[in-house]
Amino acid sequence: MLDTASIPTQKPADSDPSAIAPERPVAPPPRTQTGAIRTLGPNPATAPIVLHPGDAISSRRRLLYVILLGALTALGPFTIDLYLPAFPVLEQDFDTTAAAIQLTLTGTMIGFALGQLIVGPLSDKVGRRLPLLIVTALHVVASVAAALAPTLELMSVARVFMGAGAAAGGVVAAAVVRDLFGGRRLVVMLSRLALVSGVAPVLAPLVGSQLLLIMSWRGIFVVLAVYGLVMLISAILFIPETLPRARRHERGATTVWQRYRSVFSDRVFIGVLIIGGMTFSGLFSYLSASPFLFQDRYGFDAQQYGFLFAANSLGIVLGVQAASRLAARFGPQWVLAWSTSVLVVAGAAIIVTDQLGLGLWGTVVPLFIFITACGFTFPCVQVLALDRHGKAAGTAQSIIGATNFGVAGLITPVVGWIASGSDITGTTMASVMVACAAIGLLSLWLIVRPRTVERLAP
Repeated sequence: MLDTASIPTQKPADSDPSAIAPERPVAPPPRTQTGAIRTLGPNPATAPIVLHPGDAISSRRRLLYVILLGALTALGPFTIDLYLPAFPVLEQDFDTTAAAIQLTLTGTMIGFALGQLIVGPLSDKVGRRLPLLIVTALHVVASVAAALAPTLELMSVARVFMGAGAAAGGVVAAAVVRDLFGGRRLVVMLSRLALVSGVAPVLAPLVGSQLLLIMSWRGIFVVLAVYGLVMLISAILFIPETLPRARRHERGATTVWQRYRSVFSDRVFIGVLIIGGMTFSGLFSYLSASPFLFQDRYGFDAQQYGFLFAANSLGIVLGVQAASRLAARFGPQWVLAWSTSVLVVAGAAIIVTDQLGLGLWGTVVPLFIFITACGFTFPCVQVLALDRHGKAAGTAQSIIGATNFGVAGLITPVVGWIASGSDITGTTMASVMVACAAIGLLSLWLIVRPRTVERLAP
């Protein structure tokens, strides 16, 4: 069992240097670009310099953190996407329209966004563990309610609370990583979480399609309840408190308003926030439209549809892994310069191939490229946002997550509305994807302005 004793005694980034008691007066330690203090161990004469508390954590313990925090991060995407293959079945069981079923997805993402806006600032104020435990318990209860819901309306309400309950995982996981790490190691650790959060939305439908072979759609919500319960128990047993009390009351970050003001006054943060939200919206436009596109138009069954998602998940894996190395070497802003351009081109290629009647492969190939570019984008957005805001990591991550899922929740139904009265096609799906990607590209060059972004600290 991990506890706070397992975290190194060196003070984390932005901690109070007065807590260190050297034998004679010394000059205040210099701060890095991230605000981290170069602190010494209990014996300044012999202890190595440690920039961040996570630098002294063993490789085995870092792996444990990655597994546990990654599983928490995946809870949100699995909550949202696991039931996607059941959309046609839900449409028949509740005798409703595809647009109405898509609204249950919208409600989940809005709940997820609102939950993050609550959990993030709260975790900066009271610590990481308490909000994580309370909100994850809410997820378990709401999942059971969704499984038992007799009407679409009641299921939709339960889905909103499921989204809110899944919100803590991603926010707290990223905040814990920022509490412990900084600089290039922060890039590596966040890239691992970005890999999970990027692959999970694409992999979840594959798992859902296989579950439909042995259970009804209600069983999927039972599985999510069990998943949430496992995460709750794991958090109680293995996730330590990584935010010291001193850092919860530091000057300039003691209130929710101060934290939000510090984050929203950062031009680069605003720019990458738009990029992340638009990229996520483009990905979720594909996720919400694809069950109808591939099952209704191209005749896939639920299992074939799931395997298509598994193949596309390789693009996320390749993108995230490559991005972590390239961002550490060249800077995340320059990786974004490439990936946002590819998003626009790949989305436009889907429209062209669909209009030329090139069939399934004409859609699948550029779609894979689009998803791979999403994999390059997500970790770079997180690094640029969190590396600059160590004092308000929970707040910053909550804003990123809320924007991603909230904006995606609002934009996703547009695909169904465009196709109202007709089948969803590659053109209707990709039109929204291209529009989102174009907004992200403009945000990079007009707001972020890559040449003005500083290099990452060590």
